[in-house]
Amino acid sequence: MGDSSVAGALVPSVLKQEPAPSGDASTAAPAAVEEPGARAAAGADGETTADRDLLCPICMAVIKDAFLTACGHSFCYMCIVTHLSHKSDCPCCGNYLTKAQLYPNFLLDKVLKKMSARQIAKTASPIDQFRYALEQGNDMAVKELDSLMTLIAEKKRHMEQQESETNMQILLVFLHCLRKQKLEELNEIQTDLQYIKEDISAVERHRLELYRTKERYSMKLRMLLDDPAASKMWPSPMDKPSGLFPPDSRVPLSSSTPGVLQNKKLDLKGQIRHHGFQRRDALTCSEPSSSPIQSGNVIARKRRVQAQFNELQEYYLQRRRTGAQSRRLEERDIVIMNKEGYHAGLEDFQSVLTTFTQYSRLRVIAELRHGDLFHSANIVSSIEFDRDDELFATAGVSKRIKVFEFSTVVNEPSDMHCPVVEMATRSKLSCLSWNKYSKNVIASSDYEGIVTVWDVQTRQSVMEYEEHEKRAWSVDFSRTEPSMLVSGSDDCKVKVWCTKQEASAINIDMKANICSVKYNPGSSHYVAVGSADHHIHYFDLRNPSAPVHVFGGHKKAVSYVKFLSNNELASASTDSTLRLWDVKENCPVRTFRGHKNEKNFVGLSVNNEYIACGSETNEVFVYHKAISKPAANHRFVSSDIDDTDDDPGSYFISAVCWKSDSPTMLAANSQGTIKVLVLAP
Repeated sequence: MGDSSVAGALVPSVLKQEPAPSGDASTAAPAAVEEPGARAAAGADGETTADRDLLCPICMAVIKDAFLTACGHSFCYMCIVTHLSHKSDCPCCGNYLTKAQLYPNFLLDKVLKKMSARQIAKTASPIDQFRYALEQGNDMAVKELDSLMTLIAEKKRHMEQQESETNMQILLVFLHCLRKQKLEELNEIQTDLQYIKEDISAVERHRLELYRTKERYSMKLRMLLDDPAASKMWPSPMDKPSGLFPPDSRVPLSSSTPGVLQNKKLDLKGQIRHHGFQRRDALTCSEPSSSPIQSGNVIARKRRVQAQFNELQEYYLQRRRTGAQSRRLEERDIVIMNKEGYHAGLEDFQSVLTTFTQYSRLRVIAELRHGDLFHSANIVSSIEFDRDDELFATAGVSKRIKVFEFSTVVNEPSDMHCPVVEMATRSKLSCLSWNKYSKNVIASSDYEGIVTVWDVQTRQSVMEYEEHEKRAWSVDFSRTEPSMLVSGSDDCKVKVWCTKQEASAINIDMKANICSVKYNPGSSHYVAVGSADHHIHYFDLRNPSAPVHVFGGHKKAVSYVKFLSNNELASASTDSTLRLWDVKENCPVRTFRGHKNEKNFVGLSVNNEYIACGSETNEVFVYHKAISKPAANHRFVSSDIDDTDDDPGSYFISAVCWKSDSPTMLAANSQGTIKVLVLAP
């Protein structure tokens, strides 16, 4: 009732406003009759207040070039001539009419011109009035024209001056803005240069200290060779093991034969001379190309730096600026300096530079076939290492969980390795997750939506959860609470389970399919959910009604989410990108591009420094978390495809897994080939 009454009250208010204009129009018509000039001018301007008698009955506009008929009606000349070319009657009264019976109506034309002039005088601008007066040929004295032209010229100069001042003001504003922007850029560049200068000094200082230390050791060795008793003159802190002279090498020195002693003297003197050259190089900041230190590995690492120079530069400046800001906030310069005299930003960048340039490729150290004679479907959907990295389990569309011993696969050269444990399932498997505390417990999710907890030792299922209504894509055990696990499904639901009870403990309803779920490694309260709505939803399970934060940036479904640390979250999407997020600050960190992923689950695995993923080009890609371009990649080349109908380009990487925080990883493709890969220089 309330709504209807409100709607009813609004309608009359609208109706009351409509008659008012119509009433005005009805009263405006007589006024127009009293002053026909206004209607004539309005006809020229397209208005609707002219007297009907001044309108042409044919075109309904103000009559132009009025002509009168024998029956006394007036029309526009073109209108009546066009009418008579088709009919021979008057449009008003219907009497017989021909073109010979048309006569110019000079009086009506004169009246209409006067009405137009009167209307222009009322509504037109001074310029229009002046132009109209000149067109009408009004008489004007030459003196008056000179005075008028002087006023016009002065007005023109004044307007030009104003326009010039306005243009100059706009230009000046632009230049000031540009100057401000460039000064800010210059200030930023100068600040960056100061950071670089400080860091160069710190690195050179530390490098010089290293060379001086080596020089002191070289001098000590020389004194020991010349006079073994001189070793007592050196302070005890210097008597440390070094790569040049082992601690226990003094004993055989006195008991050696003269020839052996002479050879050792020559070797050590050569090393001493080499360190002397290095010291001079450090002082002159030069790097001799003939130095033995310039090995192939060093040259390759320098090439990697040059290849990724822009990315490294961006990361260095980011870390250095962040470190400088934190230093200014804390006002404790000494606290953020490490033992080498480096600032925190430089120390962090050195760590990234070291790890990034250390590896450039993936080397195969072992390979095995996951398929068997009884199952043609060999796609490996998931690979997971156990708690101790001694065993790894595989699962896929073959409806079997196979557990292999890692050391056996690596050390025994064979393409076909027998699993130590094999468990059959009712449906195709999508994901595996080892329990982080119990070595024999593993969970799986399958295409029927069933989440199963297995005992690897007995090869039997311990619990089966069947609450999901559609395919379950992901399952994950909590690292901090071993009895808790989480799963996500195509039924748009996230469910949290406890191995001590049969029903789900927490149920989260979402609006899109769930592709991946992952516990935060530092807390069993936080779960990241990758969804088909292109977003990552970060939940606090203590209040699951709404996510703590929603990370947006992907353009397609988020297929995987993995934690590098308690605050760093990596995500993969079918938009062919990986993204790194900071779940503490709730902000994006970096986007990684290089692989191809548009429709398949290609795997995602992370460790402290590196992110690995598959590609639909049948390649494995490895990214360093600080660099957005790939650090290494490896293509799977099948040796089983000869004259078959299969297209090698149709295969893709389907699962990847790092071995804890080591440079070793497992990768599998849709053909069922599993490779053990290791990062190599």
